[in-house]
Amino acid sequence: MRQILLDTETTGLNARSGDRIIEIGCVELLNRRLTGNNLHFYLNPERDSEEGALAVHGLTTEFLSDKPKFATIATELLDYVSGAEIIIHNAPFDLAFLNAELKRLDLQSFDAYVEKITDTLVQAKELHPGKRNSLDSLCDRYGISNGHRTLHGALLDAELLAEVYLAMTRGQKSFTIDLATPEQQPADGIVAELPPLADIICVCASADELAEHDAVLAGLNKQTKGDCVWIGEAAA
Repeated sequence: MRQILLDTETTGLNARSGDRIIEIGCVELLNRRLTGNNLHFYLNPERDSEEGALAVHGLTTEFLSDKPKFATIATELLDYVSGAEIIIHNAPFDLAFLNAELKRLDLQSFDAYVEKITDTLVQAKELHPGKRNSLDSLCDRYGISNGHRTLHGALLDAELLAEVYLAMTRGQKSFTIDLATPEQQPADGIVAELPPLADIICVCASADELAEHDAVLAGLNKQTKGDCVWIGEAAA
């Protein structure tokens, strides 16, 4: 399963009014593992960035003046994403700019070259309704360090999005372990040996912590009139 996390930076917010892509960052996942086979371009948009956009990404017209134009890198980009699942945060925004650039070259829309497009903003809203679901907010929620992100950058944001996506889609929805039924046991009765577990570090509670825990259980036991199940388990 090949997945590409993609992000862009642009001269402004509206592709229809002529704003252009100035940076593209792509990070590759293969079977949910980072491969390091990333793709990154700075692009000459042939126009200045709007003041608000410049404050976000910091890529000046002077810096971008000697960078390739989108037409120069279009084939390399499309070859790279071909047949992959493309994962974008707030996909309609980036797709509007990519499609506008491809239209200028008389090429098909971006989704014609890829397997599917997944919007992590939609996923995040389903998982965390009513919460803030910006990339920064998701980094905070999942404990992903983004302190080095002083300005937006397409490759950096794609790398952060990869970590957020993996955290959001781990798939564990229960702490229970399904044990094999007799029908699922090997016919010959031989079970493959598991590799040895790594050393487990056990941190025991201090005396103060145990006392505080007992006090909480005592309070619960009082509220439930002696029916606190954890009191019984502890005694057992």
